[in-house]
Amino acid sequence: MEVAHGRGYVYSIQYHMVWCVKYRHKLISRQIEKRLAEILNKIADDNGFQILECNMDKDHVHLLINCSPQHYIPDMIKALKGVSARILMKEYKEELRKKLWEGHLWNPSYFIATVSENTEEQIRKYIQNQKRE
Repeated sequence: MEVAHGRGYVYSIQYHMVWCVKYRHKLISRQIEKRLAEILNKIADDNGFQILECNMDKDHVHLLINCSPQHYIPDMIKALKGVSARILMKEYKEELRKKLWEGHLWNPSYFIATVSENTEEQIRKYIQNQKRE
């Protein structure tokens, strides 16, 4: 866990984020997964936070995020889910619209938990092992 420095403060903030495909439909194929990872990393870069771990199963996404105290959780989630949904629905229209007739890719809810230096390694392994049975 790295400690960063801001102007007059020191911090180390990580979050474990999880969200699901609408109706838990198993729509995240290998092709979509690869593209989604690219999109999420670009969103993180554009918004000044890091994705330390990223893994997906067919119906949900797990991320380990590193950010500064200025990052507001709902804004990060909105950017990650909103932009990725817009791009994927445009690029994979035929494949996704078959099951998502209303045009919403993600379930509106999400899970978020803070990560400490004691739990970071456990969460990393948990995210990395998502596809294993």
